[in-house]
Amino acid sequence: MFGDSLSAGYGLTTGQDWPSLLDKRLAKAKLGYRVVNASISGETTAGGRARLPAALRRLKPSVVILALGANDGLRGLSLTQMRNNLTAMIDAAKAHRARVLLIGMKLPPNYGPDYDRRFEEGFRRVAKREKVALLPFLLAPIATDLNAFQADGLHPTAAAQAAVLDHVWPALRPLLK
Repeated sequence: MFGDSLSAGYGLTTGQDWPSLLDKRLAKAKLGYRVVNASISGETTAGGRARLPAALRRLKPSVVILALGANDGLRGLSLTQMRNNLTAMIDAAKAHRARVLLIGMKLPPNYGPDYDRRFEEGFRRVAKREKVALLPFLLAPIATDLNAFQADGLHPTAAAQAAVLDHVWPALRPLLK
């Protein structure tokens, strides 16, 4: 699991984040997978791109869940660079024979409709070009429920993590062979 604060469990107690819940689900189902959550709060695609090769060599994953890009968008960084970084990470994972689930994000409306559209489209373009599974919006099932978010309005509460996992699961399940 390579992500940002949304996957790292920002503001939560250890084990409450959706990747930890995923690990428990996988163990209970006896599917032979375990989750290594290499997510870092504040991570951008550039940071992920720099860290991923060493993690791939060390961990040798069969599946990589890539949930980066939100901080690129929130910082107004180059969308071309974001796409290039995502592509490089997918290529690196594929070179290690890992299957990839790319998880997209949406931005708050204050960035303007053009930037928002290009940001969201970036995930779709990369997934299509690289032929990897895509979940377009990580927070889709909770996005309009203000009670599902911590006081900052950005990070899901512990109670919302199961809904996030249930949303990710159908996109991830086909990659688990």
